[in-house]
Amino acid sequence: MRPIASKLLAKTCVGGSHLNPATAALLLSLCLGFPPSMATCPPYCLCASDIISCSGCNLSALPSDLPGYATRLDLSHNALTVLPVDWISRPFERLATLILSRNSVSQIEVNTFTVTPHLLHLDLSSNQLTVLNSSIFTGLKELKELLLFGNQIIQINPGAFSDLLSLQRLYLSGNRLTAFPLGLYWEPGGPRNLTFLDLSYNKLSKVPVQSLLSLTRQGGIYLQENPLACDCALIALLEYWMWKQYRPLVDFRSEYPCRDNLEPECSQPVVSNMPLEAQTYQVEPGKWLRVPCPGLASQAQEEQWVFWVTPKTVVNSSTNDSSAHLTVSPNGTLEIRGALIEDSGVYGCVAARGRQYDPKESVEVNVVVGNLSTASASGLPHSSGAEHFNTAFTTLASCVVSIILVLLYLYLTPCRCRENRGSRGCGGRAITLCSDPREVESGQRRSNGKRVAFLEPQAEHSDIGGPKTPAMNLGHVTTEGILKNGSRTVGQTFTDPAHMA
Repeated sequence: MRPIASKLLAKTCVGGSHLNPATAALLLSLCLGFPPSMATCPPYCLCASDIISCSGCNLSALPSDLPGYATRLDLSHNALTVLPVDWISRPFERLATLILSRNSVSQIEVNTFTVTPHLLHLDLSSNQLTVLNSSIFTGLKELKELLLFGNQIIQINPGAFSDLLSLQRLYLSGNRLTAFPLGLYWEPGGPRNLTFLDLSYNKLSKVPVQSLLSLTRQGGIYLQENPLACDCALIALLEYWMWKQYRPLVDFRSEYPCRDNLEPECSQPVVSNMPLEAQTYQVEPGKWLRVPCPGLASQAQEEQWVFWVTPKTVVNSSTNDSSAHLTVSPNGTLEIRGALIEDSGVYGCVAARGRQYDPKESVEVNVVVGNLSTASASGLPHSSGAEHFNTAFTTLASCVVSIILVLLYLYLTPCRCRENRGSRGCGGRAITLCSDPREVESGQRRSNGKRVAFLEPQAEHSDIGGPKTPAMNLGHVTTEGILKNGSRTVGQTFTDPAHMA
């Protein structure tokens, strides 16, 4: 390798002239033994460790001789117009961030990003994209953040976001979209964990309210500065979001429509001077349950928009399916037909009430199917004074029983020896040790300092002719067994302190 470098050096160094930085870096890599396929930092770029910045170089084509060790590549503020498939000669296995903002990109070919399989952040903002074709982001299975704001996107074709399984944040602000990209959530191969969607500053005039009520439970959707039609469904949605303190609305409330007045046709009869309090409805499995919408009068208008956010889905009053499990009557009452255990949970009624909500008020109700203990086991928040009392009583009774058992274990003698020495009532297996040895002779027992020891049992009929072992020796008491007052195994000789003198 070194002779090759010497020849190159001899050919390029003439008359004491210096090599350009790229040639010098190439010669250095050859001398150090790196493979010749290892590209060097282009002279018009800035390379720092694993960062390559070619920003503001007026590039009209992507450089193909970039080093493969980069984790961050900045190609912003150039004149790029097309992202071709072969824009790089080798895969960027370590590239995590690719910045292509502030260019004139209007076309992205399919499979362009297959050479960056581990990309996490892709910035295509402030370009000239108008249509997002199908499968243009193929290969970006690990991408988490995609920036497309500041383009001219008017159409998103089906499958445009396929393969973006890990996408969490998507910025589509400042485009020309007229329809909400609902397929982003349900198309096969699309994002599964999308928690942030920015659609602000587009041309949306209508949004799918029922779908938004379900989607916004998972993450934030920003819709400010869109020419939204201020209909009854949108008013109900905005009121519900304000009550929930939904951050995309609270942070940009002045940039949403329907701020000041409520449309006359959306005014619903409400229960006057009655605060909205959380209520609980209980029903047996298999029965029917009717739940009125909190705050709405029973004589509500027939053509109103009322949505119910249930634990599993969202239903509205415009759907008239008599065979459905959950239905909403024209006056906003929710009807559960043939209640199931899994129907237990929190239900929210979304309607245009035309009022400001107090933080303590609630437009949600609790539905319990079955007994209250079943609801508690399923996670439904419920408090019961009787249940707390039973738990406390059971705990107290357990403590009392435990104390009694401990006292019985410590102070109850397992075998009561009689004063009659001729009788072998205890069989020589248990003796009572007292603080005063005279109490043993007299057969008296005192509660002070009483200790019990268990001795090794002796055979009753063995060695009949031999001398019998006395049951107790006041000088030395030899025990083999378990000392009841002590908690350790005794295999030693105990000496009475009174006889040690």
